[in-house]
Amino acid sequence: MRGRPDWRLCLVTDRRLGGGRALEDIVAAAVRGGVTLVQLREKECSTRDFVELARSLKRILAPVGIPLIVNDRADVAIAACADGVHVGQSDFDCRDVRWLLGLDAIVGLSVETLEQARQAENLPIDYLGVGPIFATPTKPDAAPAWGLDQLAALRRQTPRVLIAIGGIHAGNARQVREAGADGIAVVSALCAAHDPESAARELSTAACSYRKRL
Repeated sequence: MRGRPDWRLCLVTDRRLGGGRALEDIVAAAVRGGVTLVQLREKECSTRDFVELARSLKRILAPVGIPLIVNDRADVAIAACADGVHVGQSDFDCRDVRWLLGLDAIVGLSVETLEQARQAENLPIDYLGVGPIFATPTKPDAAPAWGLDQLAALRRQTPRVLIAIGGIHAGNARQVREAGADGIAVVSALCAAHDPESAARELSTAACSYRKRL
């Protein structure tokens, strides 16, 4: 049985933001800075390339104990021996993902509303990806922003692990954790950073220096 993941700081990848740098280099630097979880998100490459990229990241992450989660694709996760899969509301059903990957896999589900979160209460998942918390340019078709108050309302309603995403950076990470998120997920704040290691360190410090709301 796997141990409990460290949810505090998740890097969600986007190669388009890397300015031509290798994704492996960005991920390795971000992990040195404090990233505790990596989600590989690819929308524009072939299945074969997706698998090879996942395997490349797995070789970087496994020796330092950082889980690799694949976005959407259970087949890619299985082929690359990734640690789990994250799905959205219209992706592969999370119950099927759990059946395919087994009890030890990490399975996450995106929720964009309180109602979706309530419907997920009895699903076989490890965490909810909640967002967007703030408006974000990396996903222009995203649902309306939750805001901190609605995130706090969800925290009061569920014991589930909540990973917040959407418009989060070092300047607001502390407030997101104070509102009840167990962790934060970021895309551009790390993938587009000139120095991903320093950016991750700043994010990690901000995300850990918080007080829980009473």
